[in-house]
Amino acid sequence: MKRYGNLYHKIYDLENIRLAHKNAKKGKSHYSEVKMVEANPEKYFMMIHNMLKNKTFRNSEYEVFTKRDKSKERKIFKLPYFPDRIIHHCIMNILEHIWMKTLITDTYSSLKNRGIHKGVKRLKKALKDRENTKYCLKMDIRKFYPSIDHSILKQTIRKKIKDKDLLWLLGHIIDSAEGVPIGNYLSQYFGNLYLSVFDYWLKEQKRCKYTFRYCDDIVILHLDKTYLSQLRKEIFNYLDANLNLTLKDNWQIFPVDKRG
Repeated sequence: MKRYGNLYHKIYDLENIRLAHKNAKKGKSHYSEVKMVEANPEKYFMMIHNMLKNKTFRNSEYEVFTKRDKSKERKIFKLPYFPDRIIHHCIMNILEHIWMKTLITDTYSSLKNRGIHKGVKRLKKALKDRENTKYCLKMDIRKFYPSIDHSILKQTIRKKIKDKDLLWLLGHIIDSAEGVPIGNYLSQYFGNLYLSVFDYWLKEQKRCKYTFRYCDDIVILHLDKTYLSQLRKEIFNYLDANLNLTLKDNWQIFPVDKRG
């Protein structure tokens, strides 16, 4: 597996910082922090350049609030626009194409040119193979983002990245909160990376032809209900042993013809 080095200087390159600001401010031009940067952009871009180049950057304090969604409460973590959210975009401008190569085709959450609509389209295509998609195993992971193990995540990142300065920056951001904070721009990518080894285990070791993932929501289609029942037990054990994760108890196995 190819590992990438000599990347850190690209992250604090001034042109990359300008692009990161352009991307990060989309839909947020009315924010006071964005207006602050816009009033004197070169000043703030140079500040980011220097704090990254000299490795003096320190993750800002999170603003934490609770959001209720469909009878479920989630803690949302918010960082300041400057410098943190711009820096997250600086990182992803350079790393996105590298990390995208590590993900299977059928994972869809918060990824460019994918998303829920493409996932549904792929799922419908799979269901045309009626003989091999008679049953569905549907499951998700309990408290996925708060449960992400930092050491395992860092180990996964090191499989593709060998630049020590970049690993320092990513490690500093990862260790800024327990688990992975919901709300960080980087968190959606960290989540996908964390489960990528599980995706490949399903595909390559368990030979699951039809497996689809949207964040921690997982759907597997198969011709045999008994097979899916046994697979669910193996998945439970795999996640526990390798990723320190646990499936929710609300998993289901059902014939696809009975559902919309």
